[in-house]
Amino acid sequence: MNDDEPQDSPTPGQGRLQSDRYNQPAMKHLITTLATLPILMMMLLSAPGAAQMRIDVSGVGATQLPISIADFATESRVAQEVANVIRSDLGSSGAFRVIDPQQTVSESAPPDYTSLRSSGADAFVGGSANRLSDGRYDVRYRLYDVARQSTLTGESLITPEADLRLAGHRIADAIYQKLTGERGVFSTRIAFITRQAGRFRLNIADWDGENIQSPLNSPEPIISPSWSPDGTRLAYVSFEAKKPVVYVHTLATGQRVAVANFKGSNSAPAWSPDGRSLAVALTLDGMSQIYLISATEAGTPRRITSSSAIDTEPAFSADGKFIYFTSDRGGSPQIYRMPAAGGDATRQTFGATYNVSPRISPDGRQLAFITRREGRYYVAIKDLSGSSETVLTDGGQEESPSFAPNGRWIMYATRSGGRENLMAVSVDGRIKQRLSSSRGDIREPAWGPFAK
Repeated sequence: MNDDEPQDSPTPGQGRLQSDRYNQPAMKHLITTLATLPILMMMLLSAPGAAQMRIDVSGVGATQLPISIADFATESRVAQEVANVIRSDLGSSGAFRVIDPQQTVSESAPPDYTSLRSSGADAFVGGSANRLSDGRYDVRYRLYDVARQSTLTGESLITPEADLRLAGHRIADAIYQKLTGERGVFSTRIAFITRQAGRFRLNIADWDGENIQSPLNSPEPIISPSWSPDGTRLAYVSFEAKKPVVYVHTLATGQRVAVANFKGSNSAPAWSPDGRSLAVALTLDGMSQIYLISATEAGTPRRITSSSAIDTEPAFSADGKFIYFTSDRGGSPQIYRMPAAGGDATRQTFGATYNVSPRISPDGRQLAFITRREGRYYVAIKDLSGSSETVLTDGGQEESPSFAPNGRWIMYATRSGGRENLMAVSVDGRIKQRLSSSRGDIREPAWGPFAK
């Protein structure tokens, strides 16, 4: 928790419901004064443009494929940038053991299979990056099976110099999918919030925290970023109107629309799978309840929960038929599910007396959430076809889980060593990645979708 954040203050509807004092009287009081709390709860970080990110990986997969990635030929600086991105991506995944070939090999040169076998490599990548007359680059690669001495795949990507890192990510995605059978997430993006010198920034970066851009910079808090299904828009809550208002921000144009600016609190936006609607938590009638609103314009909200409790943190199921949400209607915060059109809600979590922040995997099979165990907060996961709940993390100060678009990773915010970091854990709990900054803290991650 932030050093200046009240240790016993929950924050309903903002993705952080972690408090020993989560009870109905306290929540009823706090929900009415929600607009004054987030300034106390923001524990964010330094200027995104200056911060250098670093990924530290712990744990390994059940098996690791040894792969050798040669230095790419031609245009040394550019070629090395692409090759290094591929090495970093595959090495960070936990699925590969990257072997340094200590040589430069283009995609057209025949591999030295004898030397590669001696190094222990099962797969090999060679490539090149050549500048074209129009200033763009032709980035080529070829993936080889060392044991069978055969070509597995290869391609050419024409890209501007500004997108060379993206080219490396896309090549890593293709290699990952070819060798594992699963789609890679290296060319996807993440969103997160930072703070420095009283300024708040909404940031977008590559999955590894590099190539940071800030589409919104404000003197007031920004919280709860949420990606549209097609990755072209972000919904978030901004306090620039001196109260929480939900905005939808089109990234390509910078256009913003205040889609929820009703009396009281407007918070916790979650996209429907078709991108047309948002589920939000509003306090129109004094208590936080779940409503559906348009994702394109300010309109009339449609209430879908009607309880005397606090209902917040909505999340759509993958097929859009259900909404999961956090509620204290049973006396303590738990996760419930109800039809997206409204109706009876059924409790989903039972492993602890405090379970919040539901997130549904892209395939709709798993539920990630924050659970409190012995006064500490962890990321847990539940198979929705069964009843068992598995704790995946061990830091004890976790929040804001977010699934990778392939469903194999969960990113979350955590605090350790006196600072905020982002972590990602594989859904089997074997591998952890820490995304840290040398210049500050990071929090409230949202992992974007696959590029369309």
